[in-house]
Amino acid sequence: MPLNVLVVGAGICGPAFAMLLQRSNPQHKITIIERFPSLRSTGQQVDLKTQAPIILSKMGLLDEIKSRCVNETGLEMVNSKGKQTAVFGISPAGERRPGLTSEFEIMRGDMVNVIYDASIKQDLDLRNKSSNGGGITYEFGQTITALDQKPDGVDVTFSGGQRRHYDLIVAADGQSSHTRRLAFGREVSDAAFKSLGIHGAYFEIPRIKEEGTLAQGHLSPRSTMVVTRPSGRPVTGVLAFTTKPPPDLKASYKKSLDKQKEAFAEVFRKVDWQTERFISGLKTSQDFYAHEVGQITMKQLSIGRVVLLGDAGYCPSPFTGLGTNLSLVGAYILAGELARQGRDISEALKLYEQKMQPVIGECQQFSAAMLGIFFPSSRFGVWVMHNLVWTVSKLTGLFPKSQSEKNHVDRLPAYPELNLGP
Repeated sequence: MPLNVLVVGAGICGPAFAMLLQRSNPQHKITIIERFPSLRSTGQQVDLKTQAPIILSKMGLLDEIKSRCVNETGLEMVNSKGKQTAVFGISPAGERRPGLTSEFEIMRGDMVNVIYDASIKQDLDLRNKSSNGGGITYEFGQTITALDQKPDGVDVTFSGGQRRHYDLIVAADGQSSHTRRLAFGREVSDAAFKSLGIHGAYFEIPRIKEEGTLAQGHLSPRSTMVVTRPSGRPVTGVLAFTTKPPPDLKASYKKSLDKQKEAFAEVFRKVDWQTERFISGLKTSQDFYAHEVGQITMKQLSIGRVVLLGDAGYCPSPFTGLGTNLSLVGAYILAGELARQGRDISEALKLYEQKMQPVIGECQQFSAAMLGIFFPSSRFGVWVMHNLVWTVSKLTGLFPKSQSEKNHVDRLPAYPELNLGP
């Protein structure tokens, strides 16, 4: 029997899940709501590695994704004078090597648009083949205000006052998931955030002619790291991280964007590389975003008929480079189990969690203490790191390679019920 499903969040994993579930049964009725008034196609680069390219290939989207990948040829570390101290190349999609750049790097907005457009086309094609009442519907400028769990589903109250009943709610609304808070309670939801003690900001500034296709990374002697990513575009993405924020920085997250920018301007005043460029670009940036960096760790991924997907349930942090991969694996497994178990949603959610937990543990496993060495607090510490990074860059070819593409394929459960390509 078909399901009536509500997906909260029109980013990457929500629409991907909707596409996968619809492939299994076109009669499913899937509604995707998004709090923004239109598709939010901004954001920094995301990299696709391990199982992500395989899932996108099965969905028939990999070629389109490849055509939109940015032109980033690696990462060079530079000192305060802009002189290169180390360089790393591109890591194949199936391997995890030291460095920043993966084989498939795409702007988040481009990937959102690819999946959104594909979901609209797939829905139209399936509706033309069969008029069965199912399909994918997007609703923008819509939020949830209340959830009322019932034995057979969830009654949802929306911001406009409407109430609707659904068989299943899929929370794909990010690290700060409002749906997670409504379903699990504020105490459990807030406790799920595990801070790494790092604060980050992301924005774009005009590109300068000296910038090529290499990303550049710089370590400041005041516990701050800055990365620039031109990526063959007319603008340059800036990522800034600090472990010693100004006193008012964390409090600024609850204030206006201008107040957040002012707080991060203080961070950049401690950076001894392109300081004025970053501060002036920060002030005029239209896509500024800042947050405290951390992971989301939940003891359970579902409660009743509400299930967490992607960053809402298991954000691994930007430093792993595995957030998009993890969310796509989650979308694939959740859709696969729902397709396999039919109306037994409880069993599907149980198996989804069982199969995701090992993957989550693997993606979230890294040492916060080890990460701390990339934030030296003195010039001597920066000198030590420059030499360490240079040594690692020269030995990159000696690092053991990760699993091959065949291993990544074998690790994905097979779901013929999803009616995907090879």
